[in-house]
Amino acid sequence: MLLHIHINKYQFPNEFYAIAIAMIIALQLMIMSVNLLMIYLAIEMVSLLSYILTTINKDKVGAEGGIKYLIFGATSSAIMLYGMSLLYGMTGTLSITSPDFSRGLTQVDELATTVAVVMTIAGFLFKLSATPFHIWTPDTYQAAPMPIVAFFSVAPKLATMLVALRFYMAVPNDLRLVTGVIALATITFGNFSALWQNKAKRLLAYSTIAHSGFLLIGLVALSELSVKSLVFYLVTYLFANFAAFYLVDLLAIYLGTKNDFEIVQIKGLGRKNPALGILLLITLVSLAGLPPTAGFFAKFNIFSALWEAYQTADTQKHILLLLFIFGLFNTAISLFFYLKIPFYLFFKNAETEFDTSLSTTQYILASALCLPLLGFFFKADWLMNLIALL
Repeated sequence: MLLHIHINKYQFPNEFYAIAIAMIIALQLMIMSVNLLMIYLAIEMVSLLSYILTTINKDKVGAEGGIKYLIFGATSSAIMLYGMSLLYGMTGTLSITSPDFSRGLTQVDELATTVAVVMTIAGFLFKLSATPFHIWTPDTYQAAPMPIVAFFSVAPKLATMLVALRFYMAVPNDLRLVTGVIALATITFGNFSALWQNKAKRLLAYSTIAHSGFLLIGLVALSELSVKSLVFYLVTYLFANFAAFYLVDLLAIYLGTKNDFEIVQIKGLGRKNPALGILLLITLVSLAGLPPTAGFFAKFNIFSALWEAYQTADTQKHILLLLFIFGLFNTAISLFFYLKIPFYLFFKNAETEFDTSLSTTQYILASALCLPLLGFFFKADWLMNLIALL
């Protein structure tokens, strides 16, 4: 994010850097926390700092996006805190790694514990932009400056997934049905909403919602393979999403737009600057899950873990099968909006003249984000072996 800001010459108030550092510390606390209270406080710290970063430019659009972010964040936080209080009352401990936590949940009515657990994961769903806590995402992403949006779309999700993974492993309840329904709804809503978007930044916002659904599939399967596949997906998603927002920001700079632009405005730009067009093509192909990019193996591994879970499951097999079928269907649907941008870049004639030159540093950062997407395709086993050692 800091490189993005520096290279593209963004100007933020001096307090921005203190807020950014504080947010990184909060994300680290999230990842390290095994205590429900600490998890809640870390998530709240990340949320509060996110509200401030959304409105950092102090304009009307940022204020509107920040208010929506705040309202949905406060609602999900209240639900999560109540769920955590129920879990504490049932188990007598706040530590999710304590044997008393799992033991206490098994000694209480399963319906009651499931309700408490589902209320607790509301906070996770909010940070992941998962249904039904996704509504804030498009407006907030469109309001915030591009480097901040790129950071929002990756860092909090990565930290949240690691915390959620630890929480799911500690809970004895079978959450496949609930999580599967949420994952399916999130993927479907994200993809079908993105189909109708004409603005690049808003399209990517809905794309991040859909990817959250695919991340949740890893929690539905919840096996050794699914954990490895989930981490692989997170690594791939980190590079691809950062690259997508960075390259779209470069396009916005060329077009002279402040924050976002209509996709039709980039007609023929790929012909004028093939390097930029090819880098963006690699990024979007990876997000779609096609070879020869790491996104292909990211989705392949997730679906493999889901199919393995379906074959070995004794209960809830129907939701696993539905998620597998509709997940593949949604992957095919996503091709229509991901390839919309390359279509306008390369197959439409330019209607306006603009400077498409890139600085050396812009090329270096764009390449550093995109090339791993090709490298991890040809060396996917290397990355999976590295993940297995963690």
